[in-house]
Amino acid sequence: MRATAGDWLMVEGNHLSDPKRHGQILEVHSADGSPPYLVRWADSDIETLVFPGPDAWIITTDQLHERDAHTHSKH
Repeated sequence: MRATAGDWLMVEGNHLSDPKRHGQILEVHSADGSPPYLVRWADSDIETLVFPGPDAWIITTDQLHERDAHTHSKH
């Protein structure tokens, strides 16, 4: 997993009852873009240091906007 500051961390959760979350990556703590990441979660505005698991992936801000536009156009 590789990221840069400004990308978004998307987390699905391991179980059906787990909430889906996303947060903006504020800081990347390695030169090669690997974790850990300082993330500000969109649902709470809380910042945490994250070591993402297998249920997580990275998208850019442009990809997030495209995804949101596509989701809203279906409603």
